[in-house]
Amino acid sequence: MLRAVPAALSSVALTACGYSLAGRGSFLPAYIRTVGIPLFLNRTPFVTVEQLFTERVRVEFQSRGHYAVQPSEAGADGVVRGEVTGISAVPAGFTDAQLATRYRFTVTVSVKFDDATQKKTLWENPSLAFSDEYELQTRIGGVIDAGFLVQERAAVERLANDFARSVVSAILEAF
Repeated sequence: MLRAVPAALSSVALTACGYSLAGRGSFLPAYIRTVGIPLFLNRTPFVTVEQLFTERVRVEFQSRGHYAVQPSEAGADGVVRGEVTGISAVPAGFTDAQLATRYRFTVTVSVKFDDATQKKTLWENPSLAFSDEYELQTRIGGVIDAGFLVQERAAVERLANDFARSVVSAILEAF
């Protein structure tokens, strides 16, 4: 019987390997209930990209349901600060005539989460990079110029969504 106890305990330990569903909890201190997310800084020539990224992070925090989100630092228990530091669009696919048919769009953002009560940084990543590829719409005789702008905006929106999910998960799950 004494030999069965260690075997039973080891099988229980193996089944409790520590896996859990992502996005289910938070490793933030319990006193953090209000999160301030001021407008991110924009160090790129692309106008309004900081507004999109800031808004997507706010929406993602709100969707988690545990925190009040506000657009300023005043009165917040925790603060998310971000800075869009780079954006690039480089050709990733070509026609036989060497015209671009696909672009790889990359956005780089610096972001951190500060505990306003304890005056310390709980999480940060100074160089998050998110990339997405998109196809240009073409017609016989060439590329439709307006298609580039529409696709570029769609790529930035997809990147902003991916960024927000990743950042909020990283903050809440202590990655």
